[in-house]
Amino acid sequence: MDNSTASEISSRTQGSSDFRLLEELLLYADIRINGSRPWDIQIHSPVFPRQVFSRGSLGLGEAYIDGLWDVESLDSFFFRVLRAQLDRQIAPIRLALHALRAHILNLQTVRRAWQVGEAHYDLGNDFYRAMLDDRMTYTCGYWKNATTLEQAQEHKLELVCRKLGLRKGMRVLDIGCGWGSFMKFAAERYGVECVGVTISRAQAEYGQRLCAGLPIEFRLQDYRSMSEQFDRVVSIGMFEHVGRKNHREYMEVVRRSLKDDGLFLLHTIGKNNRKSTPDPWIDKYIFPNGDLPSLGQIGDAVDALFVIEDVHNFGADYDKTLMAWYRNFDAARPSLAAYGERFHRMWRYYLLSCAGAFRARDIQLWQVVLSKRGVHGGYVRHD
Repeated sequence: MDNSTASEISSRTQGSSDFRLLEELLLYADIRINGSRPWDIQIHSPVFPRQVFSRGSLGLGEAYIDGLWDVESLDSFFFRVLRAQLDRQIAPIRLALHALRAHILNLQTVRRAWQVGEAHYDLGNDFYRAMLDDRMTYTCGYWKNATTLEQAQEHKLELVCRKLGLRKGMRVLDIGCGWGSFMKFAAERYGVECVGVTISRAQAEYGQRLCAGLPIEFRLQDYRSMSEQFDRVVSIGMFEHVGRKNHREYMEVVRRSLKDDGLFLLHTIGKNNRKSTPDPWIDKYIFPNGDLPSLGQIGDAVDALFVIEDVHNFGADYDKTLMAWYRNFDAARPSLAAYGERFHRMWRYYLLSCAGAFRARDIQLWQVVLSKRGVHGGYVRHD
């Protein structure tokens, strides 16, 4: 957009109360409208402020996909917005139904649980290969001693194996196994047998080819149908899809699937406020029916079922992981041209807004180690 167009839009909107209110709110986050800094917002349409105030985060995201606004550094923009808690200042009445729906309905029934697999994880293995590391690990990396995405993901997989105390001959259940990165790593490095369950057909088919020749089994099924026992259970980046109505049942499934002396590692994104509801834009465009747990909700779900041995928060590492994914995604843009410009804007918004959210510590990443009866002598974390 040239300078004359920007000036025209500015003159048409500055007289409106919506524009002035938006301008005042953004100043709390040190963001200027049509400013020159990387995190300053550039407004391309006079209807943009009204869309934000009437539809909140859903309107903000959809306006970005439609090209009604831009910002050079989306991650920096969202870091400032969320650090200043501007999202709490805009709560459109029309989104009250979305919040009520999340609190009252079970959006992750056995039938509905498959929707996220079809809508998100089945987008295309070529797409995810372009964005992720070589192992196709679609969860937060561990950057404590890493400088690259490949190192961070390998260190995360090694961290999980050490926390679980894996030994040769153990049998491990991976709930929400993705393309099998953890199972392949654990089988090759620690000599364990693995069973992975997923609701994504594309993931299961790709993973079976990737893990051919290893003692690894992929099952296309809902976690609730599990009935065997294992030495260890792990779930890396799946609990976000379980939903608050099913937290307790999920933990009951894990308990019956785990031997008495076994360990369970839960790796999940989490929220700071148990009363908050799923973001409507993420729900509509990225993860249908997703629902981040709070630490308190996890505690409620495991009450009298497990001993919580260890809680490890390395949520700041998700900022680095998402930025690495975005760089890969952006570099692969020519090869992903068939997905279209709107898809590119949607995924740019998703990756960078989430990076900003983790940077602002608005959301967290926890690894929780649990046992059925408590580790004799006490659990020792190996990180």
